[in-house]
Amino acid sequence: MGSFVPTAGSVERQWHVIDAEGLVLGRVATEAARLLQGKHKAVYTPHIDTGDHVVIVNAAKVRLTGRKEEQKLYRYHSGYEGGLREERAKDLRRKNPVRIVEEAVRGMLPKTKLGEAMWRKLKVYADAKHPHQAQKPRPLQPNRPSKSTTREVA
Repeated sequence: MGSFVPTAGSVERQWHVIDAEGLVLGRVATEAARLLQGKHKAVYTPHIDTGDHVVIVNAAKVRLTGRKEEQKLYRYHSGYEGGLREERAKDLRRKNPVRIVEEAVRGMLPKTKLGEAMWRKLKVYADAKHPHQAQKPRPLQPNRPSKSTTREVA
């Protein structure tokens, strides 16, 4: 008897919605990347896209820890000579808050054609409204850090 290997057509895809309001950016991004890759499924196979669709709402209200709001830089290049542009996180949040979450998730996905296919299943919205109600997305709450990070010694 051989091992079961899923095919691209046999994968059942679900829709998940993550409310990012008040959550730390990295925790939202890791949970979204895990769902997009399909690592939460028993049929996960590294060379097949077994992931689900992910909708992230309230991207404008995601939290950055430390002094990242003032210090973190987002860079992009126009393609022309001397075309490197930089923006601070606080300026980008004001202009395009969706990009902050998108870049965090994209950095956690594979840099291959398979990663591009996973990336296309991510939908990010700045506020609480999204047009994917017909897909009946399941609400998902990423793990929140506990209040106390110190261990009790018995």
